[in-house]
Amino acid sequence: MAYDRRNPSHYHRGGNPLPSSYRNKALLIILATAIYTAFLYHSGGAGQFMGTSVSPDPNLSAAATSGMAAMAASKRKLKVATWNIAAINNNPFEYWITYDENPEYEKIMTAIEGFLENPGDKDVPVSSVFTEEMYGELEKRMTEVGWDNVKSYWDGDFKNRKIVTEFMKDPLLGSKRLASMPDRITNTINVVGSDEPVCRPTVINMYDGDLSTLPGWWSAWEKFMFDTPLQVEDKGEIKNDPPYKMLQPIKKAKYPDITEEEEKVSLPLQTMCGAIFDAILVHMMNTVSEPAVWQDLKRTMVENLNKQKVPHTLDILENVYGD
Repeated sequence: MAYDRRNPSHYHRGGNPLPSSYRNKALLIILATAIYTAFLYHSGGAGQFMGTSVSPDPNLSAAATSGMAAMAASKRKLKVATWNIAAINNNPFEYWITYDENPEYEKIMTAIEGFLENPGDKDVPVSSVFTEEMYGELEKRMTEVGWDNVKSYWDGDFKNRKIVTEFMKDPLLGSKRLASMPDRITNTINVVGSDEPVCRPTVINMYDGDLSTLPGWWSAWEKFMFDTPLQVEDKGEIKNDPPYKMLQPIKKAKYPDITEEEEKVSLPLQTMCGAIFDAILVHMMNTVSEPAVWQDLKRTMVENLNKQKVPHTLDILENVYGD
């Protein structure tokens, strides 16, 4: 499996090669940078699940510093290229990668593109995916936690929308952050005392539970949002709250497309939209592929692209550019 949209080995450096001493110094610099990046990656965000502490090697750092000083003294110039490897997104389907080992990947990604670009009769109403029964259960949950009722938004708008052209592709829904905000907050949650994060039941993260049916997904999603207290650190304070309490109001001052009425009910409204969003993703994947096929593929991608990101990055630096 390739670890980016482009295979690094396809790119070749031009011009006269540097002397071996300078190549070795350049390699030291690159490795030192990579190790420091790994240290930063582990220190916060998604890197907390990696499990072992990573810190720069003192000898390697000293050698890199010495090499840079020698190059400066000799007035020689070194041309380098940067490689952005700092993204913390845990969505294995974020990029269209090269995966020659499994032809199912290409089939699934092509089918997803077709589903979104030319949905045709697959562009069904939201209520056929996130059902009336599911909404009723969600409404009950939101009422129990003291949130305002948003049934008028469900009945008068969202349940009748087409899942692709009127929901997934609605630019106004995006600018209001009604689906992206709850995803940002609850997609992957780092918890105190664990190297493994807790992931919302959805397609677009490292969630490893069964998503083969919508009823099964909904049961897991509802339990995650409302019945699963998680210990998280917030500004030095340890809190033990279920994910719904982590959601934040969407302010019109920051997101001007949201109306004043929507701002007042932004917590339940974004929760409903987030549930619809995840339901559509699960429905889409189970439509374009057999659940056993795409879920097994996802597990392989998560292991290689997410959990093994740092070791694979160092391997590429050492074995592809280590000449």
